[in-house]
Amino acid sequence: MIDFKKRKLFITILISAIFVLYALKTSGQDHSLESRKFQGIPSLAISSKGQLWATWYAGITPGEDQNNYVVVATSGNDGKTWTEINIIDPDGDGPIRAFDPELWMDPMGRLWSFWAQSIGHDGTIAGVWASTNNNPDKEKSNWSPPRRITDGIMMCKPTVLSSGEWMLPASTWRDTDNSARVVVSTDKGQNFNIRGACNVPREVRSYDEHMIVERQDLSLWMLLRTSYGIGESISKDRGETWSTLAPSSIRHPSARFFIRRLRSGNLLLVKHGQISEKTDRSHLTAFLSKDDGRTWSDGLLLDERSGVSYPDGQQGQDGTIYIIYDYSRTDAREILMATFTEDDVVEGNPDSSSVSLRIVVSKYPDKGNQE
Repeated sequence: MIDFKKRKLFITILISAIFVLYALKTSGQDHSLESRKFQGIPSLAISSKGQLWATWYAGITPGEDQNNYVVVATSGNDGKTWTEINIIDPDGDGPIRAFDPELWMDPMGRLWSFWAQSIGHDGTIAGVWASTNNNPDKEKSNWSPPRRITDGIMMCKPTVLSSGEWMLPASTWRDTDNSARVVVSTDKGQNFNIRGACNVPREVRSYDEHMIVERQDLSLWMLLRTSYGIGESISKDRGETWSTLAPSSIRHPSARFFIRRLRSGNLLLVKHGQISEKTDRSHLTAFLSKDDGRTWSDGLLLDERSGVSYPDGQQGQDGTIYIIYDYSRTDAREILMATFTEDDVVEGNPDSSSVSLRIVVSKYPDKGNQE
């Protein structure tokens, strides 16, 4: 007689082992922190009980190439210490690179780890891959086998629409028209299909890195990275068609920013410089909008240094906002975090007792001149 409980346990262990073998396949590549000449482009997510998860990508050369791999780390003490638990490196030091990761908590409490895979630095032939964790409250928990979701690269968080649909912002930013795609699941992540896309003219295209906000009137507001800063497009038919891309009134360098709706219904925006100011990759600042992005608060300065970039984050159950970003990808090689509240953003006071800045998630060991 078949013992179904033992069979289920065996299958669970086997699936976990398959993922570990996949994720930790090294083919001789050293994934230690000391070996890294590059790390950056992070993402962050928080479980319902406050377990923090972070991801970024790294490499043994100071750049973006076939040596790149994805790191997944976690913290159970609010970011005081972090443990790297997964290395996603499909073929070790081979031609396939893993890069541009994103973490996201879905409405059912599952943690999704997304990343891109391709041969070379090409967003056209890249694929978005994902693995899920059904128990993200614990550091030691099982991940599903990786699966390919769609073509392209997705390095910004999905949006859950009021209809319950999940909308993923995946981009094929090299040689295709309609590169800023929206890929939708109507069955809680079992299947994903392209619904529509915004056409980003090739002369202003710069990786897209688009984000989607559902406004109070149910229209969808897409903000995306262009060569001139931030472009915007609107959809009034749930993402099937999008208006002609136009420059946003939000000034910015050609770099990723972060926008998300908070539990209060207000919008959080993290960008470089003031709303009407185009700076370099410095002065990372958080803003709040109470009117769906028409106006913004004065801002809370998170990090003024040149070389900070790529904010991402999430609001916790207690209202605390966690923002992760990188600093000096090939020198200091730091992954940093800032925590604050919605009131802190409104008041713009970095000295508030609820504000913590430059929390270290990961950094290259400072042991003198090693190179």
